[in-house]
Amino acid sequence: MPPALILTLKFDAATFAALDGLRRQHFPPERNFIPAHVTLFHALPGEQEAALRQTLVAECAATAPFPLLLPRPHFMGRGVALVVECPPLRELRGRLAAAWQPTLGPQDRQGYRPHVTIQNKVDSAQARQLYEQLTATWQPLEGQGEGLLLWRYLGGPWELVEEFAFKTS
Repeated sequence: MPPALILTLKFDAATFAALDGLRRQHFPPERNFIPAHVTLFHALPGEQEAALRQTLVAECAATAPFPLLLPRPHFMGRGVALVVECPPLRELRGRLAAAWQPTLGPQDRQGYRPHVTIQNKVDSAQARQLYEQLTATWQPLEGQGEGLLLWRYLGGPWELVEEFAFKTS
């Protein structure tokens, strides 16, 4: 069976640089196999890659780039994430979830709370310290979603399969 596929949002370059910098700074290096990202789907069926790609081409051709806001950090117990507020992202994810409903696993059927994880799988005291530090200094970050990225899960690292740009005019 082919490996599972993961779908993430593509950020504009400046937003990606800021978020990936935070992730590299705070994520345990021995576990940091992937760049900063917002996951839309965690485990799409690899055997349906061609059909998934067709849906993504059509959806992205009809979707303009959209603004997003990262207003605050979120404490996750053993890590810290940044909340992502973006109604167009939620709408896009909802359309894709409806189209792919029969193929979605339990994690992808749950409620969707977009975020960027910048620290995970650390001691809760270390996570609490970073959360408090970020909460005291955080300035809301504005960025833009420019497309979608389809990845192949390789048991830790991910391999980029294809980038799907949103329409530009």
